[in-house]
Amino acid sequence: MSGTSLGFIEITGVVAAVDALDIMCKTSGVELATWERKLGGRLVTIVVKGDVAAVTEAVEAATAKAIKRPVASGIIANPHEEIMRLVDLSASRFMNKEAQMNTLDARTIQEV
Repeated sequence: MSGTSLGFIEITGVVAAVDALDIMCKTSGVELATWERKLGGRLVTIVVKGDVAAVTEAVEAATAKAIKRPVASGIIANPHEEIMRLVDLSASRFMNKEAQMNTLDARTIQEV
């Protein structure tokens, strides 16, 4: 995964996290890699990926402009393959939940 960087924002509240993600995606060419909610959504970690300059710009913009000040932020340029494995594992859990929701929606539509 050469050339890929990861940017992390940890912030309190889902609304603030969505706001920070919106800022990051609009600021530069990054995309959401995964996100994690802890403590019932009171603490949310957003992980974006892209090239080093885009990720740096996105994290700095979200840190400065988000509706809440992030608890923590960080950038990893050219992350080790084990870090990418952890991010991919988190993303797969996120995607599995999304797929289950889509399956439930399709099943509900068929039953109606």
